[in-house]
Amino acid sequence: MKRSILAVILCFAGMAVHAQDMSYYTREFKSTDSSFKERLTLLETVRDAGLSGLGEFYHEALKHFLLKFPDIRTNDEWTDAENSARILCNGLGEEKYTAAAPALWETADIYDVGRPRFDRGKIDGLIMQDALIALGNVDGKDFSPHIIERLSRFNSQTFTDQETRRFAQRGVVGCVKALEAMGDPAGYRPVFFVYVGSYDPAIRLDIAYNALPSILDDPGEVISEIIIDPSSDPRIKLEAWKEMLKSKASGSSKAKTASVALATSFVYNTSNRVFQTNLKDMRKSAIDTIRENGVPDDSVYPNIEKAYNTAFTTASPDYEEIQKILDALRTIKSEEAVGLLLKFLQELHGRRRSNTWGTMERNVFERVVYAIGATGTQDINVRLLLTNIRGSSNYTSAEQRMAANALTALGVTR
Repeated sequence: MKRSILAVILCFAGMAVHAQDMSYYTREFKSTDSSFKERLTLLETVRDAGLSGLGEFYHEALKHFLLKFPDIRTNDEWTDAENSARILCNGLGEEKYTAAAPALWETADIYDVGRPRFDRGKIDGLIMQDALIALGNVDGKDFSPHIIERLSRFNSQTFTDQETRRFAQRGVVGCVKALEAMGDPAGYRPVFFVYVGSYDPAIRLDIAYNALPSILDDPGEVISEIIIDPSSDPRIKLEAWKEMLKSKASGSSKAKTASVALATSFVYNTSNRVFQTNLKDMRKSAIDTIRENGVPDDSVYPNIEKAYNTAFTTASPDYEEIQKILDALRTIKSEEAVGLLLKFLQELHGRRRSNTWGTMERNVFERVVYAIGATGTQDINVRLLLTNIRGSSNYTSAEQRMAANALTALGVTR
């Protein structure tokens, strides 16, 4: 009956008018003799009336709700309170009522799924999720550090049963959506760890993955930290690097992060073959990125040399990686890049003279000589060595022609 009366009053008040005078309903909600059921009835009536401009009303109602929360005594009151909280959170989010941010955070906190069960009922994560999503919609950036801290704790937890996991994941969704809406750069890292975590695929791949680009256009610094972090295993490092490649970051920023990925690929020692493959894939991709975007700093060169030696001086050479390295050096064409190519050729020349020569050496020799010719270098030491090879009886006629072709490419006609 009371709900019907309220509906009639709202109808006569003029439902299409913005910023309704909601003082009467605020007083009704705050009435000392109103029960949880009556407050819920009033909220449902207001919500269903289709009014707009209700931000202040919902805010006052939520503050009163929080004040009365400790008075819940029965399971029915608990259920009515939950339904009221969801209406208030969703309403404030829709209204984008910024002033409600503190009350929304308090709501998320008291309905935190990490809290123990109450005698009055259990916390299932739905209200926490609603409150956090609303907090993002009202741009409650002052509470971003609290959300980040809570999401980081979720990421470090192990869930012992399916019900706890389901409830916790609702809280995770709320945290991610709030940080996405706020666009706080500090939120990128914990959201990334949701993406690579053990949550359900819908949360990892649909929610967290899609949120990352909205949080940061250029996540270079965060990605570099994740790649360097010794607690991040190679699978995580590789996924972080892939996110950098997909970001809107500039080429120079990607090259800078590639330098970090290249260096880190040698730092993490593991006998796990999957991890070894992860590191190699990250290294190859980093070299490609440096080829495309340039050398960000001189530390790249010794690491490229290390990559070459690692790929070549093994029982099973990685010709793909060797080719990527040579392609990068011939594209860069810097003095340092030419110096490395010369160094590679000198080492191969030493092998040829000592008869330590086989299919592997000849294969790499051909690639190195071609790369040198493609640089267009005028380095006298390069020319002298190629000239020596062209006329040396230690080499086959085919190998001599390779050197001659490189010299022609460098402008040496005789």
